Amino acid sequence: MKRTTSTWEHNGYTLRPARKEDAENYYRAGFERLDPELARLTGSKERYSRDEVISFFLACLDDPDRRDFLLVDPAGRIAGECVINEIDWDARCANFRIGIFRPEDRGQGLGTWAVRVTRDLAFEALGLHRLALNVFSFNPRAYLAAGFREEGVCRDAVRDGDGYGDDILMAILEAEWRAVKTREAHLDS
Repeated sequence: MKRTTSTWEHNGYTLRPARKEDAENYYRAGFERLDPELARLTGSKERYSRDEVISFFLACLDDPDRRDFLLVDPAGRIAGECVINEIDWDARCANFRIGIFRPEDRGQGLGTWAVRVTRDLAFEALGLHRLALNVFSFNPRAYLAAGFREEGVCRDAVRDGDGYGDDILMAILEAEWRAVKTREAHLDS
């Protein structure tokens, strides 16, 4: 499947495909000093080596079953990422994840916008039938507004400080996406 070269803009931020030349800046932006809250919300470990991140980043770009996008702030710094991965071309389904690297870029609607753009790309450009994601119960970000529906819960599946949180499987199907797009178009007009 052909890779997109499209870019999208919102309030000075750009969402665009990741490129090989982004590898060092990707490490510095998100993983040189991983934000503890981002690690908590995504289930990531708090420390990664430069070589580990860069080799993983470059391998991802060559993987035919994933699409990696970077969120770039108005100053040209990488602010986060959106990823469609684990694409099963026969079943037309994939996994989705998003991470906003810096606390100052969160809570401004950037994530909501990026989720919607990536969701639309999954169905329009990639021709998927299903897009799924896992979110922890202690993650306050909402995917429901973008049309994702809760499908299942793995209770107490992740540690959160001294307690536990649930791992919630959410997904949106092609027909549900079409209905959401119609509703969004009506609200925007």
